[in-house]
Amino acid sequence: MIGRLRGTLLDKQPPWLVIDVAGIGYELEASMNTLVTLPAPGETVQLFTHLTVREDAHLLFGFAREQERALFRALIKVNGIGPKLALAILSGMEEEQFIRCVMDDDIKALTRLPGVGKKTAERLVIEMRDRFPHWTRDAVDGVACQAIGRQTSSAATSSMADAEAALVSLGYKPTEASRMLSGLGDGLSTEALIKAALARKLSG
Repeated sequence: MIGRLRGTLLDKQPPWLVIDVAGIGYELEASMNTLVTLPAPGETVQLFTHLTVREDAHLLFGFAREQERALFRALIKVNGIGPKLALAILSGMEEEQFIRCVMDDDIKALTRLPGVGKKTAERLVIEMRDRFPHWTRDAVDGVACQAIGRQTSSAATSSMADAEAALVSLGYKPTEASRMLSGLGDGLSTEALIKAALARKLSG
């Protein structure tokens, strides 16, 4: 099991990134919450990881925080939730926001996430409620059950097409992804565009 990687960030094309560790390039998939914390390519990064082994592939997922990885691992244990959907959930909500939705039985907020219908949202609430007994209400006090409004800027130029492609990879339809990005400001990084689009979708 690969539990953590530390190396040089070679490339990031949301939701994918490549890290060079002692001459070996590891390709990982990460949530938007993790991607926005990463520096520019060429810098050193350290990520917690989760390895999923399938018959046709070994898939590696990266997380900026150990807590995010813990939530990812709990999500994929829920019936009907695979790694791709778990990553989409983590891209739209930070850990505290998701736990708040579960604690408050906020089915409506959860159904705004891509791939999460009413039945899936209800299953998430039922099965996730007791997964984190150490997460008390005090820990999420004041955290709104909605999309993150944070936007980060980057010196690197970004492409609206890249952001749209990343949203599609998270499960949104192309036309829906285009609407989510419509009218967003120029000069934002690809990651910031995606975060802003997710914030618009989940708050709307």
